[in-house]
Amino acid sequence: MAMELLPDRFRRAMGQFATGVTVVTTLGENGPEGITVNAISAVSLEPPLLMVALDRRRFITPTIRTSGRYAVNVLGAAQQSLSDCFAHAPSNPGREAFCAADWHPGETGLPLLDGAIGTLECTVVQVVPAGDHDLFIARVEAADFGDEDDPLIYVQRHYLRVERSRREPLEGKPEG
Repeated sequence: MAMELLPDRFRRAMGQFATGVTVVTTLGENGPEGITVNAISAVSLEPPLLMVALDRRRFITPTIRTSGRYAVNVLGAAQQSLSDCFAHAPSNPGREAFCAADWHPGETGLPLLDGAIGTLECTVVQVVPAGDHDLFIARVEAADFGDEDDPLIYVQRHYLRVERSRREPLEGKPEG
């Protein structure tokens, strides 16, 4: 007989999985909106599809549902304050001022955060309800990235700093 898994226990178990940190942005009636998200995943290379999971209770979810568009901004190690603000952690200025973030319109017009180490501009092709979240599967229309900055990493409800990173070739079975 299966036990009921309490949300806090599930959250703690999932906290063992290190993730990158992103801010999902879109344009609402009153300008740019954004929220910190780590529940993202590439779905397909051909066509290029990306999935973002958003709690239905979050303010940005209806905006993305209506607009059918979002951008994913991958944060660099120096952008913890943006992550905190867009996550609605105590910070100044607040989210109501788009966290005082510098941004520019991307190729598709979506708001992209200046200094993000990667950006993906997306058009929603499917919304899948899953528990208390909606999975927004979207076609990536534009992407940009840098090569030099380390990503902001989150694990066990804390940010992880990479003191020294090096890039090494992948060992294992080559793709293709």
